[in-house]
Amino acid sequence: MAMVSCKNETKKVEEEVTETVEEVVENVEKEMNKINSLAFALESKSGSNASGKVGIIMEGDVLKFEAIINNLEPGTHAIHIHEKADCSSADGKSSGGHWNPTREDHGKWGDAKGYHKGDIGNFEVGEDGIGRVEFSTDEWCLGCGDPNKDILGKAIIVHQGADDFISQPSGAAGARVSCGGIIQ
Repeated sequence: MAMVSCKNETKKVEEEVTETVEEVVENVEKEMNKINSLAFALESKSGSNASGKVGIIMEGDVLKFEAIINNLEPGTHAIHIHEKADCSSADGKSSGGHWNPTREDHGKWGDAKGYHKGDIGNFEVGEDGIGRVEFSTDEWCLGCGDPNKDILGKAIIVHQGADDFISQPSGAAGARVSCGGIIQ
């Protein structure tokens, strides 16, 4: 009787170890498949000459976003994340609307009343036609697979004008003057 019990215990421990090892391997594979950084160009749209570059880096749970856009009119411009990494149309509308996986109203990033996950906001462009956007958040990720956080497969859109943070559904920021897909 004691031998049977011991055999069953050994088998149970072996099964637990196997399950634990499989979980560890699965978690390691998930971590290895995460994308840590990405860089891409922004293309001119809507008859503009606006172009630029975007860099994205994951550092732990924080995504750092940086964009440099040139050939813009001096003043305030909006930048957003849109639904699809499709910049094929001349007006950039092939990228769809603002990325809004949580189905909130459009608003200013961080507003208690709500905002789209793609509502990055406004930035200033100097007399030289160059604007820069730097942004960090733990509300986005790159290739993590979380539909409420993952920006892979979306697009960055730069608008002709400023976001008013009020008009629905997109802030009345004007034409889409530059587009870039967030793709590998």
